[in-house]
Amino acid sequence: MTTASDTSHPSGLGSGMAALHAKWGWIVALGVVYLIAGFVALGSMVMATVASVIVVGAMMIVAGVTEVIGAFQMKSWGKFLIWALLGVLYIVAGFLTFANPLFAAVLLTLFLGASLLASGAVRLFLAFSMKRESPWGWVAVSAVVTLLLGLLILVRWPVNSVYILGLFLGIDLIMAGAGWVSLGFALKRRG
Repeated sequence: MTTASDTSHPSGLGSGMAALHAKWGWIVALGVVYLIAGFVALGSMVMATVASVIVVGAMMIVAGVTEVIGAFQMKSWGKFLIWALLGVLYIVAGFLTFANPLFAAVLLTLFLGASLLASGAVRLFLAFSMKRESPWGWVAVSAVVTLLLGLLILVRWPVNSVYILGLFLGIDLIMAGAGWVSLGFALKRRG
């Protein structure tokens, strides 16, 4: 037996796609905003780096406050102290990021380069351990690109710290914008 509420709310992927199709123009507009923001970030990579570091600092403060609030939920004194200390450290690190965003960019760039280097090395190891399977070549290419990117960042560190995060932010915004624009136009053509 179906009720009025069962028939008034269509369910499934088809209804979700129909709702997206109706909003294709807004999706394209979102993509254009992303594209503009990406090109602005590439045009002023130092300011984009500072902006991204400030966002990271704000997230650290929010995480720290959440950790401190969560510490009061702990039943034992030892766990309370550890959680509270972690929260306070996050809060202090967030405020230090606000106090000196360029120094924070230097540290974040070092961490980014080291992370890419480690990720590329692990992926390269995985690629050669799965040689019998078909996509191992693409995994190896991806690993080499990631390794090279990490090496490029680390070789030019700390000089590149003033622009590398802004460069990555700009490229990411442009790629996301292109994805949203293409999705919006695909939805328009589909309908």
